[in-house]
Amino acid sequence: MRVLHVITGLAAGGAETQLRHLLRHSAADAEVIALTNPGAVADALRADGVPVSCVDMRGNRDLTALPRLVGRIRAGRFDVVHTHLYRAMLFGRLAARLAGVRHVVATEHSLAATTIEGRPRDRAGVRALYLAAERLGRLTVAVSERVAGAMVEWGVPAERIRVVPNGIDLDAFAFDGAARAEARARLGLAPEAFVVGAVGRLVPTKRFDVLVRALPAMPGAVLLIAGEGPLRTTLAELAARLGVRERVLLAGEVDDMRGMLSAVDVLGSPSTEETFGLAILEALAAGLPTAYACCPALDGLPAGAAPRARRADPTPEAFAAALTALRGDPAREVPPAARHYDIARAAAAIDALHSELVTGARAAA
Repeated sequence: MRVLHVITGLAAGGAETQLRHLLRHSAADAEVIALTNPGAVADALRADGVPVSCVDMRGNRDLTALPRLVGRIRAGRFDVVHTHLYRAMLFGRLAARLAGVRHVVATEHSLAATTIEGRPRDRAGVRALYLAAERLGRLTVAVSERVAGAMVEWGVPAERIRVVPNGIDLDAFAFDGAARAEARARLGLAPEAFVVGAVGRLVPTKRFDVLVRALPAMPGAVLLIAGEGPLRTTLAELAARLGVRERVLLAGEVDDMRGMLSAVDVLGSPSTEETFGLAILEALAAGLPTAYACCPALDGLPAGAAPRARRADPTPEAFAAALTALRGDPAREVPPAARHYDIARAAAAIDALHSELVTGARAAA
């Protein structure tokens, strides 16, 4: 089966990395087109043997990219077009229909209670365009029950939603002692330092300022944030005002996430707008204890599924206390929660969904 995935960009990010891991376990003959910014994940996909191209879209209103996208879809003779992220959902669904593809599906990664892809979702026209584009597809995959609920609340009919949780590639994030030593040496971190890790775009919804503000109550701790975004300067200035600038390391986009997670001792996630909690599950796959404010992936699982994942109020005081309490746990055991979200299971579910669309026969869950 020929499947084309259309995504807004391929810089390092949760949805982008998830797509890469899914395709590593998919049985489909897949290709990927990015509308813009074919970054680190594009290189990783090509290294995996997945064809990747870009239509060089210059902005949200660059309609000249649409005929280029239509032409590439038509030339590829794809059975299914699968879109990811808001801009790709708008342009990818429309282009697929114009190219004559009957089976169009999307994955909603980022619709939360008040935001979509980290921006306020009540901006003028955003909802209307979303709902208009949704009708161009057959259905939309939600990465969690929380996302499915947000979609229904926004106006998407429940019967047009299918929940397929994100998956974790356990091998890709497994703890590696040699990688820990190499990453610490490269980042200038002392072997004995207590390092708090954080992963995500530097945007307001991630609330990384909570972790910076927690540092004064954690003498000697170092905060390592992997991610890039518009708040980089703001976070650095906050750290300087609090007198902890030398203990905050803004690492930017990190290609070697396994090395980064091996290098840190605990992960902090103060975001309250998570749609799945992928960074938290990746940390658990690396055997890391974790303090978090919101993680839909853990909601509903048995209490013992993630014994070293601790929920905390999204305040500096609560996170300082939670991270300090987790400091003395050197074990690197992978909890059942991480194994529950096995990437092979997620990829098989997506493959079955594509087959269902083409053949009309719904596979057994």
